[in-house]
Amino acid sequence: MQAVRLHGAGVENIQVDTLPVPEPNANQVLARVDAAGVCTSILKLVEQGSAHTFINGWDLVKHPVILGDEGCVTVVQAGKNVASRYPVGRRYATQPAVAHPPINHRERYRNGGQGMEKVAIGYTLPGHLAEYMLVTEEAIAAECLLPLPSDDIPFFAGALCEPFSCVISAQDRHIHIQQESPTAPRVPRLGLLRGGVTVIIGAGPMGRMHAAAALRFSPRHLIVMDILAERLGWIRENLSEKARSAGTELHTVLSAEGPDLIKKVSNGHGADDIIAAVGLRKVQQESQQWLAKGGVLNLFGGLKRGEHLIELDTLRVHYDEIRLCGSSGGSPADVAEALRMVAAGEFDPGKHLDMVGSLDQFAKALELIKTQTVEGKIVLYPQIRPTDLERVNAWTRRDEAGFIEARRKA
Repeated sequence: MQAVRLHGAGVENIQVDTLPVPEPNANQVLARVDAAGVCTSILKLVEQGSAHTFINGWDLVKHPVILGDEGCVTVVQAGKNVASRYPVGRRYATQPAVAHPPINHRERYRNGGQGMEKVAIGYTLPGHLAEYMLVTEEAIAAECLLPLPSDDIPFFAGALCEPFSCVISAQDRHIHIQQESPTAPRVPRLGLLRGGVTVIIGAGPMGRMHAAAALRFSPRHLIVMDILAERLGWIRENLSEKARSAGTELHTVLSAEGPDLIKKVSNGHGADDIIAAVGLRKVQQESQQWLAKGGVLNLFGGLKRGEHLIELDTLRVHYDEIRLCGSSGGSPADVAEALRMVAAGEFDPGKHLDMVGSLDQFAKALELIKTQTVEGKIVLYPQIRPTDLERVNAWTRRDEAGFIEARRKA
């Protein structure tokens, strides 16, 4: 089989290798990879190499890893101890953040993996950027294979449920303390404030998903900010009708005009929820001042190590009770919720897909993501012959099926 592997830090150490198809043991599953998403987080992994938290000292030169943390797979072989749970032919989306200590190859980690509570698919566990993926004991124990609720869900949709699950997880980290009356007990409520003012900073691929997911909470106002007008145009074109159905007034505004708009729609109080979907230090510092009393700022966009310290306005924390939160990936429950929303028609992943191609296009896809010249997610199909990246628009199951059939390997 072909697989995209990282042989050390740096893009020059990414190779498409030819490897034997793995043979699962009694407690493992072999899956065919039907679709693999190219995630922005791979850039951080390539840059940091063995220093990355999830790699934890694993020598990538001696033991290259198969990349790819987003994917949709079909079981082709299951070990005897797990065969009843994972029947051949069943389709799954995966949760790559595996909340389980390492079982295999502990000696390859720093200090023998001591203290590790999480491993990850596409890091030290085999990833989706291959024709076949070995699902190891860690992923099975952590219940990280989530069955697709319907065969009508296309492969690309299953793959995109992973990044969408990160959005669901992040928004669930927001906590608002409410009281029905001055003498009533305080009640914490998870999620964005219903009927409040929500702000999404950044209308790139993940910002778009955040905007779509925010409408679950029916905010009174949803403001999406970006420095690029064309990205804001996508928000208006694809989310205006959904916003009206949610009873939400949707605003799209260039970033420089955002703070004034927040004051205007909130009558000077500020935003109840802000999601910084861009990894910019200045944004994370300044947006603290845009919060209303009791507001929540989500630092969703990660900062580079060495540039990750920001100033915190402790007076606002003390007197205005603002909160900062963050998250790293989702959980199996978040992927399950993403799949439910796709099956119910509450989330249309086809609107968030920008480009498709074959496995050999990975390097090009990663460069497009790095230079921010892609306007949505990129999905690669390991089972097709070499095919250049192609732009797509509002893709469907029928579009995908036709694309794969015309390019299927002999």
